[in-house]
Amino acid sequence: MPIVHIHMYEGRTVEQKRELVKRVTEAIVETVDTKPEAVHIVIHDMARHDYGDGGKLGCDV
Repeated sequence: MPIVHIHMYEGRTVEQKRELVKRVTEAIVETVDTKPEAVHIVIHDMARHDYGDGGKLGCDV
């Protein structure tokens, strides 16, 4: 049962997330020979001010 967590900045549309889930599921099904029903994907939307990289907040980059 593959479980995928995707962390990304907030702001994507439902349509974009739907397509992302579809394509990630397809890639996992093809790669590890499992059924689509076994793939679980969790999308974590993050505000830019809640993520830091290289000593700076995402909102400051």
